[in-house]
Amino acid sequence: MKKFVFYPGCVMQTEQYALDLSLREILPKFDVELVDVQGFSCCGEPLKSVNQMLSVSLAARNIALAEREGLDMFVPCPMCHLAMSECKRILDSDEEMKQRVNTFLKDDALTYTGKATLVSILDMFHEVIGLEKMKKKVTQPLDSLKVASHYGCHLIRPSEIGRPDDAENPQKMEQILSTIGAKPEDYPEKLDCCGALLNANLPETALTKTGQKLQKIEEYGFNALVDVCPWCHRQFDARQKKAGETVAAKLNVPVVYLTQLIGLSIGISEERLGLNLNLSPVEALQNGGN
Repeated sequence: MKKFVFYPGCVMQTEQYALDLSLREILPKFDVELVDVQGFSCCGEPLKSVNQMLSVSLAARNIALAEREGLDMFVPCPMCHLAMSECKRILDSDEEMKQRVNTFLKDDALTYTGKATLVSILDMFHEVIGLEKMKKKVTQPLDSLKVASHYGCHLIRPSEIGRPDDAENPQKMEQILSTIGAKPEDYPEKLDCCGALLNANLPETALTKTGQKLQKIEEYGFNALVDVCPWCHRQFDARQKKAGETVAAKLNVPVVYLTQLIGLSIGISEERLGLNLNLSPVEALQNGGN
């Protein structure tokens, strides 16, 4: 078994339980053990525009907790993974900044060293587990599903920090989906933002972006939208009805986590994968989307 410290972030622990459930169900099937650690805080990303030093210190503190365990860190939330990656980029190249941050961490008897590797949700399935091993576990290929992938902004941008996939033409999610038998296809709006981060200041604009993307996915005849980000999922899944009202459309798009589809393909029940917690019409997937 490969072991990783599991950093769940805020949204998975307070709202998007399906992602947490599905990860904990499927990863042991691929010989991956998640180690829970006490004491994690916010990743710091939401505070970056307010206080960058605080943002970096929060991320460093979380990484230091993982380093204390002597393990690499699995960070499935793309926003959290971006915050941690940016922190590593800064501290691993600036010794003075690292010393300043470690001064703050002394109060918790922690030290950031930079030794832990950060593993994203795409890294976990595409690199750590690998497509070949995943394919061997598939018992119920999802060959009736034509699916649209949604990467979200934080998983692929900004490139200079080092993101899990290409910013202009990401394909790892499609490769994973093809491995479990689904039929992913590219579409013009694939890289469009979900709108989630506009909710605080421009809620109507946020829902318009959400609704417009879902409209296109429905027009193209996809059976489902597949995502990996809890922020994006909340927008497309929980707020789909409101997004439809905003763009004057009746939307009926099943929205699922990539982890839920992987779980279905290896024979795990819908309930154990948290599909009953999805608020979009995922029951349509039982009939191939028809």
